[in-house]
Amino acid sequence: MIDELHVRDVALIHDASIEPAPGLTVLTGETGAGKTALLSSIKLLVGERADAGMVREGAARLEVEGRLFCRGDGEDGTVVRRRVGSDGRGRVELDGHMASVRELAERVGSTVDLCGQHEHQRLLAPQAHVAVLDSWAGARAAEALEAYRDALAAAREAAAELERVRDMGRATGERLEEAAFVLRRIDEVDPREGELEELEAQLPRVEHGEALMGAASGARELLSGDGGACDALGDAVRALREASRYDAALDSWARSLESSLIDVEDVASELRDYADEVDFDPEELERVQGRLAQLEGLMRSYGPRMADVLARRDEAREVVSAASDGGELERRAAEELERREAELSLAADALDAVRSEAAPRLAEAVSEQMSFLEMGTAGLEVACERLPRAEWTRSGPSRVELLYRPAAGLTARPLRKIASGGEVSRVMLAVKVVLGEADDCETLVFDEVDAGVGGATAVALASVLARLAKTHQVIVVTHLAQVAVAAEKHYLVRKSGGELPETTLAEIAGEERVAEVARMLSGDTGAASRDLAREMLASRAAR
Repeated sequence: MIDELHVRDVALIHDASIEPAPGLTVLTGETGAGKTALLSSIKLLVGERADAGMVREGAARLEVEGRLFCRGDGEDGTVVRRRVGSDGRGRVELDGHMASVRELAERVGSTVDLCGQHEHQRLLAPQAHVAVLDSWAGARAAEALEAYRDALAAAREAAAELERVRDMGRATGERLEEAAFVLRRIDEVDPREGELEELEAQLPRVEHGEALMGAASGARELLSGDGGACDALGDAVRALREASRYDAALDSWARSLESSLIDVEDVASELRDYADEVDFDPEELERVQGRLAQLEGLMRSYGPRMADVLARRDEAREVVSAASDGGELERRAAEELERREAELSLAADALDAVRSEAAPRLAEAVSEQMSFLEMGTAGLEVACERLPRAEWTRSGPSRVELLYRPAAGLTARPLRKIASGGEVSRVMLAVKVVLGEADDCETLVFDEVDAGVGGATAVALASVLARLAKTHQVIVVTHLAQVAVAAEKHYLVRKSGGELPETTLAEIAGEERVAEVARMLSGDTGAASRDLAREMLASRAAR
C-alpha cells in the first residue's frame, strides 16, 4: 500500500505530494492537466524503466520519494527514493541504502498493479493468467502446484543423470583409455578420505621425535629429579607446616603449595610416559614423508585438493564401469527416469484437475462482474490446454489463457488480441473484484478505466470500484463524477499557464470538491450543477 508519495520535477510537476487513502482515492482535473505525470511517478516508485525525457524542463534531475507498506514490513514500512538525471543516469535507494532498479521491482513492484488503458498489463500476458486461476482456486491449487514442481525437478534430475551415464557409455577409445590410466594411477596410491590431514599432523612429531623426547625428559628431570621443583616445593611445604604452629596464617599457604606440588608431580608423571612413547624412528619418518609425496603427486595431477583427486577417481571408475558393464548403469538410470516421469504425469494430472474444476467457476464469476459493469453479454472464458511433455514448465503442464467473448453468440478469442483498451480495463477490474483478498497486489492504479463509459455504466463502475476498495488500495484517474464522489480522498490536478506550465496537486473537500464534481457533471459550476453534486456526495456519504 502506498502511504505517501512526493514528486519533484517530473514532467510538468515541480513539487507535489499525495497521501492516498487505504481504500479509494481519485485524481481528477481537466484533460492535459498533468495527471499522467503522477502515474509516471508511481511507475518509477515501483521499479519501471526511467526516461530522461521525464525530467522537468530546466531541472537537473527528477526525484520520486515514497513510503509503502507491503506484506511483512515493519511499522515503518519501506522508504523508496529514486532519482533520474537529465543525462539519463539514475539512482535508487531502499530504506536509505543504495539498490538496483531490479531490487526495487522485486521488493515492491509485485504489490502495485498499474492498470492503465495503454499499459502492457499483466492481464494481457498469457503467462500471468495461470497465476490468476491459481489465486482463485486457492490452497488446493497451491498444494498441487508444489507437488508438480517437486516431481518436475526430480524428473529433470533423473533425465540429466541418464544423459550423463549415456555420455560415459559413449566414451571413445581415447577417453576410455585415459579414464583407465587415471583410475589405475590413483588406485596404485589408494588414498583414503582424511589420510592427508592425519599425515600432515603426524609428520612434525615423527620428524622431530628426538627433540621432543629430549625436551620431555629434560623437563621431567627438572621437576622430579634430585633437587628439582618437587623437592623444593616439598621442603617449602614442610617449613611452612612447622612454622604454622606459631602463626596459623602460614598453614593456608602450605596447603596452596601442597596442591601445586600434586599438580607438578602429575605433569612429571605424564612427561615420563610421553618420553617413553616418543621415539625417533628414521624408517617411520621415511614412510610418512614418502606417503605424503605420493598424495601430493596425485594432487598436482588431479587436484588441487585431495577431494578433487577422490572425485576424479570416482568419475574415472564410472567411465570404465559404464564401458564394461553391458549397459547396466544406463538401464538403471532409464528405469529411474521412467519412474520419475510416471510420478510427474500423476502430479500433472492432479494439477490440471484442480485448475479445470476452478476455470469455469472463475469465468462465471468474472463474467457476472462484467455484466454488472454494463458490458452486455460479453464474457470471459478460461482455456486450459495440455502441452506436449517437452513444453512443460514450472508453471504447469498446460497453457492457461483468458479468452474474451465480445457477445454471447461470438467465439471467445485471446483477450490480448480482440479487447479494446477500455474493455481490458473493465475486465481487469472485474477480475480484481473476483479475486479479492486472494490477489497478491495490494495497490491498484487505474488510468482511464472509465473510457467510453457513461450513464448507468458509470454508476455501476463506481459501485464496483468502491467494492474493490474494501480489499485493495485503489487509485483512479477518472473523468466520471459518479466515481469521484465514491472516493475517500479526492485530489484535484491543475495546470498553471505561463512560459513553463506547472502541474499542482491538492486534496479537496467541502465546497471545493462540490465545485469539481459539478464541473465533471456538466462542464460548469452553476447553482444547478452544484446542487446535484452536493446531492451525489451526500448520497454516497450516507451509504
